[in-house]
Amino acid sequence: MEQPLDEKDLERKLKKEHKAKEKEEKKLRAKQKEAARLQAQAASDGARRSEKKQKKKGVIDENPEDFVDPDTPTGQKKLLASQMAKQYSPSAVEKSWYTWWESSQYFVADAASSKPPFVIVLPPPNVTGALHIGHAITVAIEDAMIRWRRMSGYNALWVPGMDHAGIGTQVVVERKLMRERKLSRHDLGREKFLSEVNNWKDQYGGTILRQLRTLGASLDWSRECFTMDSQRSKAVTEAFVKLYKEGLIYRDIRIGHWDCTLCTAVSDIEVDYLELKEETLLVVPGYKNPVQFGVLISFAYPLEEGLGEIIVATTRIETMFGDTAIAVHSQDERYKHLHGKYAIHPFNGRKLEIICDDELVKTNFGTGAVKITPAHDTEDFKAGKRHNLDFINIFTDDGNINENGGSQFEGMPRFTARAAVIDALKAKGLYRGMKNNEMKLGRCSRTNDIVEPMIKPQWFVNCNTMAKAALDAVKSKEIEIIPPQYEQDWYRWLENIRDWCISRQLWWGHRVPAWYVTLEDDEEKDMGSYIDHWIIARNENDAILEAEERYPGKKYQLDQDPDVLDTWFSSSLFPLSIFGWPDDTADLSTFYPTSVLETGLDILFFWVARMVMLGILLGGDVPFQKIYLHPIIRDAHGRKMSKSLGNVIDPIDVINGITLEGLQKKLEQGNLDPDEIEKAKEGLKKDFPDGIPECGTDALRFALISYTSQSDKINLDIKRVHGYRQWCNKLWNAIRFAMIKLGDQYTPPTTVVVDSMPPVCRWILSVLNKSVGKTMSSLEAYKFSEATSSIYSWWQYQLCDVFIEAIKPYFNDSQEFEAAREMPYGFALTLVCACSTHSCLM
Repeated sequence: MEQPLDEKDLERKLKKEHKAKEKEEKKLRAKQKEAARLQAQAASDGARRSEKKQKKKGVIDENPEDFVDPDTPTGQKKLLASQMAKQYSPSAVEKSWYTWWESSQYFVADAASSKPPFVIVLPPPNVTGALHIGHAITVAIEDAMIRWRRMSGYNALWVPGMDHAGIGTQVVVERKLMRERKLSRHDLGREKFLSEVNNWKDQYGGTILRQLRTLGASLDWSRECFTMDSQRSKAVTEAFVKLYKEGLIYRDIRIGHWDCTLCTAVSDIEVDYLELKEETLLVVPGYKNPVQFGVLISFAYPLEEGLGEIIVATTRIETMFGDTAIAVHSQDERYKHLHGKYAIHPFNGRKLEIICDDELVKTNFGTGAVKITPAHDTEDFKAGKRHNLDFINIFTDDGNINENGGSQFEGMPRFTARAAVIDALKAKGLYRGMKNNEMKLGRCSRTNDIVEPMIKPQWFVNCNTMAKAALDAVKSKEIEIIPPQYEQDWYRWLENIRDWCISRQLWWGHRVPAWYVTLEDDEEKDMGSYIDHWIIARNENDAILEAEERYPGKKYQLDQDPDVLDTWFSSSLFPLSIFGWPDDTADLSTFYPTSVLETGLDILFFWVARMVMLGILLGGDVPFQKIYLHPIIRDAHGRKMSKSLGNVIDPIDVINGITLEGLQKKLEQGNLDPDEIEKAKEGLKKDFPDGIPECGTDALRFALISYTSQSDKINLDIKRVHGYRQWCNKLWNAIRFAMIKLGDQYTPPTTVVVDSMPPVCRWILSVLNKSVGKTMSSLEAYKFSEATSSIYSWWQYQLCDVFIEAIKPYFNDSQEFEAAREMPYGFALTLVCACSTHSCLM
């Protein structure tokens, strides 16, 4: 008995047979050419007889020039043309399908279904503007997962929503008001300003929804929500009240990042750090001239009792007005004789004790003596707590020197004061020099302002117990992090977690549900003067009832805290609030916890970890079973995408294509400062000199998913995306070949005996089965790029390059054509059409 050939031998045999067949065809074509020459003198009706003969054979024009793509009424199933167009057109192929899917409610999940649930929550995009290419990779991956599970029989739910993005949205609206109307938010007042922000939200919220639909996102729109709608706001208030009653939310005066342009605290994620190697001049908002950074300035403090002077060094000499001590190392012989002595502040006469702090001072840095400014430096703040020092704030909220700077400096902007202090020290003979200094400088990503460490009363969440629960959830594999290398980052961050500042000095966001009681007989009337005068309540009526119970018979004034909550606080509740929490709903019981959280690795801590902490505490369970982290998209040069660089890509521009002029015009219509627009235009001209060609949704999504094999960064090249658009054209031609050769009347056989099929047909079915298995196993393992590779390899190298070429000869001769259609070759060809619909989930 003949031994069956293995896959490689079979493929070699097929190629050999294919070459032999081509050789025979070449001979046949030569004979036909000679016959055509001899018939050149045929009668005038020969052409008509030839045309009639060709039609009889079925070899008519396969792509008539009068091809028309029929218009499909909105919401109805796409009407297909009777014949396929010559060329693949993404816009023609993709149009009309989504409205039909949506109107048919194919994306709607049923809380009463007996099917196993598979649930994803779309990370809510910010309403600060339109979606960018980073959102597109999220959509591509999550839609691939949800469609695959839906097709596999799951009760698949993908929940859409949008985030109000407190600080980001307020910034862009404030810039717009100033640019267009020369107004600040304070000029408008709180209510009118919030009205302006709501208008912005409605405009860009609508844009985002249209983009998601264009990207083909199969979201359950019946469950669409917004972080500041009534149900989500109810959840935020309830969470705050519960955490406060459990002793996890408290108010305290702490040091944190402060943005002097926005006049608010900002979180770590909103601070970008510049690595400076030497003296560097930087443009800072609000200053005409560049400001000097990257230097260490030395000056002398006079010592009391005629002991001479002590020289200190600092990178922020303007903060010396807040100095309350000088620290040295206890073992530094240079200063042992000064322990417990005092220096005298040259501008206000304040006595500064010389203390020992071996934790703060490094004897080999600077002069070995460190000025301590507890109110304006994180490490100095800790030292101030250790030594019970005075905390003196020297800045106004907008970054000017306050009354603690004295009449000579009061009212000066902080960096103007920097130069003025140096001049004043020189005048007093206390200036000792300047040298280059390597340093990290924090800038707010929203405003480009230099963040200022500042002490402020804020609301905090004690995260210790919640962090332990989140740690244990990953260690016990109750939550799986993919890729697994990020588990160590998870442990490291949660094991060293700090309390979370959740209040912001903004207008756009959830108002803190806290009311301050000012009693008629209070000596201090400023809000917050007495820590025990705060009342936490769900609404003002509840706050009034508690105030009357707490202070019976007393006259008082009740005012709500003007601050809003950190955007991450409401976002961290999203897996709960979207299903109706704190109410007991059918959605909550069916769909919580969700199946997988897919997002960028850059917000693993700021969002993901906090969702886990609050989900366990308030929801009684982890919010999701798996965390999949995709790489962060950068431009082709590896640069972070930034509007000011002009390298931020709108996915719709990749889908539809756009000229360079169109890209530049969009910059002018955006929210960039005028001086940034020209720089951004140059960036666009360099990266997209010919604009962006039309690629289509399918090509974009497939390309983005294929990129996920990269570890933490994706250097996105539009040429690669366009390459997949060209590949789509190859798939189109494969389908077109099958449709034409099989004809409109072809019906595949109801039964097929595989063993009786020709070797090439058995082979293509075998490799298809392997490709399906590889694709499925890759999807199960969250190895999405391997799934795309499996699909691409089967289509390109096995179906198109081998199988279709091998069977073409059976459809070229008129005598063999009818037989070939009835043979298993015809059945195998139908696989081409079937696989175009069902094998590619991307």
